[in-house]
Amino acid sequence: MPYNGPMGGWHGKALKVDLTRGTVKGFPLEEELLRDWLGGRGLGVRLLAERGPGIDPLSPENPLIFATGPLTATPVPTAGRFCLVSRSPLTGTVFDSNSGGRFGVKLKRCGVDALMITGRASAPVYLYLTERTAEIRDASDLWGREVPEVTEALREELGGDCSVACIGSAGEKGALLAAVMNDVHRAAARGGLGAVMGSKNLKAVAADGSAEVATADPERLRYIIRESRRWIKANPVTSRGLPLYGTAILVNLLNELGAFPSRNFRHSSFPEAEKISGEVLAETLLIRRKACWGCPIGCARMTRAGGERGEGPEYETIWALGAQCGVSDLEAVARADYLCNKAGLDTISTGSTIGCAMELAEKGLLPGGPRFGSASDMLGCVRAAAEGTGLGRELARGSMRLAEGRGAPGLAMQVKGLELPAYDPRGLQGQGLSFATSNRGGCHLRAYLVGPEVLGIPKLVDRFSTGDKPGLTIFYQHINAAVDSLVLCRFLQFSVSDDHLARFLSAVTGIRFRAADLHRIGERIWNLERSFNLACGIDASQDTLPPRLLREPVEEGPARGRVVLLHEMLPSYYRARGWTQEGVPGGAKLSELGVPRFVS
Repeated sequence: MPYNGPMGGWHGKALKVDLTRGTVKGFPLEEELLRDWLGGRGLGVRLLAERGPGIDPLSPENPLIFATGPLTATPVPTAGRFCLVSRSPLTGTVFDSNSGGRFGVKLKRCGVDALMITGRASAPVYLYLTERTAEIRDASDLWGREVPEVTEALREELGGDCSVACIGSAGEKGALLAAVMNDVHRAAARGGLGAVMGSKNLKAVAADGSAEVATADPERLRYIIRESRRWIKANPVTSRGLPLYGTAILVNLLNELGAFPSRNFRHSSFPEAEKISGEVLAETLLIRRKACWGCPIGCARMTRAGGERGEGPEYETIWALGAQCGVSDLEAVARADYLCNKAGLDTISTGSTIGCAMELAEKGLLPGGPRFGSASDMLGCVRAAAEGTGLGRELARGSMRLAEGRGAPGLAMQVKGLELPAYDPRGLQGQGLSFATSNRGGCHLRAYLVGPEVLGIPKLVDRFSTGDKPGLTIFYQHINAAVDSLVLCRFLQFSVSDDHLARFLSAVTGIRFRAADLHRIGERIWNLERSFNLACGIDASQDTLPPRLLREPVEEGPARGRVVLLHEMLPSYYRARGWTQEGVPGGAKLSELGVPRFVS
């Protein structure tokens, strides 16, 4: 039956936009669908699956789905996020990428839970949404302009309170590293979903909703929120570390543990890490801290570098444009970050691909290419990738295609085509298994094992052990899938338990959810994503890591002599999931979870 209350949290409605026909139609979301998939990542993946797995990522038929969660725009801490879901042109996998800021709130207040966009407009367009209207408008004058200009122009035209998600030049040119930027500085960055948006001739989505989001038990919700804020203040990571130094507080910590890769993962530490640390950023570039909508943590940084102001760089960006390229000039890293944000480029994949190019050049496979340690070479590569000129055309296709094209595929530090982030798994065995088994490719957030392996949250485990890692990885893959469907920030999980998350959801919707229910929903999402990928030809042979991480031991530091022992963990991981030895979910498992089956 269609969702019609009296539950809170959901509107029970989505919009389908066909850019080819120029139509916008509403359609109901069934109550059972919302209970089983929640919203955000879960709902988006389920809607994508209905279209089938065989669609080319850059074809008009591939849907681009903006999805909010049942907690979005409620007073729950960090509940300002949204998910962007599609099939990735970079990896070919099912893909979701989520972002903070306030776009998710403005979209949810338009009275919809999801926005599914298909087709291709004959000329550049943008979407304008409020709770009363949904219009496809001409964007010819916006095409060719970068993110800050587009955002400013639409706010001036539509009213300063609207929120804008848009692409820059990278998305227009079809760069496979293109992000969708919102609120100028925030990014649904990974997987090249900006290229999907560009392929549709869709420059922007502007949302300016003001409809309230109902909650089933406001008094109970207020009590749970007060309780959660005490936990946030009591946790040293969310009360001091992130507010004071941002995500870059991890630079020195991971470097000391021998898990901060440098120079295309040839090393597991960076001798000049201190120069690009969060502490130095706070002393030299920081203007003020900043928070996304509804966030009491405030990890974002407003900075000044090279005569410009911008947001960031975050930990992953500092690593990718810094240590991965052998660059210790923090100001140059910040300037490169600003360039990526303006053009709409994923900083992780961009920096990692440049690091790959540097090693190719060093080995004589890319004559005249960029050099490790050169800030000017790194900045030049970012500009070229943004503009789509010269070497930038190759860089914009990602490290896997770059390395394969130069005859050295093993030099691309990627999984399933997605560049690995700022953690050397030779020093973090669980994180290595998480990378290898991630449904969207090389991602640290599918199961953030840095929590237990490094930060001791909820408790410290031996980062070099393997026997306990399959079960732990599955546990975090499930709960993180649920959190991405609520949609909340990963950092909230440092201080708020799974049980607390279920209590948030229960108070908002009026339906009793337990922590076990969230894990069950996460398992459902994970198995649907796996089945979708299998139907796309992405199988267990791609549940692996770059050869360097499996065969080349670390030469120095705390992880000296280590490689990732994936062969010890992967068979146990498949067994614990109830899959076959080939990593395929059986029909009984899919039926039990209520997951569509794409493959025999």
